[in-house]
Amino acid sequence: MATIFSKIISGELPAYKVAESNDFLAFLDISPLAEGHVLVIPKQETDYLFDLEDDVYTALQLFAKIVATGIKEAIPCKKVGVAIIGLEVPHVHIHLIPMNRVDDLNFARPKLSFTDEQLKATAEKIKQALRQDYQEQE
Repeated sequence: MATIFSKIISGELPAYKVAESNDFLAFLDISPLAEGHVLVIPKQETDYLFDLEDDVYTALQLFAKIVATGIKEAIPCKKVGVAIIGLEVPHVHIHLIPMNRVDDLNFARPKLSFTDEQLKATAEKIKQALRQDYQEQE
């Protein structure tokens, strides 16, 4: 059975995408803990992080690192926190969350709500930061 993330990958469901490769996708969490809260997923539907093949696991982490760099550039924060929980959707996903204090990673906190326009603007800021990073590396 296809997960909600597989439906986003296939285009059946919309998402505020910030980065995509042949194997991975990063998009805004629609129930975020902070502005710029991004989910990073493999396109291969796998429930448990440690069931990924080693090369996919490593590549996913490197892709997440690239996305985190863009988030940090686009969203004012001290650091980008990382959480891997995996209970709510049976598809591997990494939470990248801009943070200024430890409590910013507390998933028991009430989730934030942003308008469609705000989510689009945030996704665009992160995309632009990622483009800028790639241009500077060339």
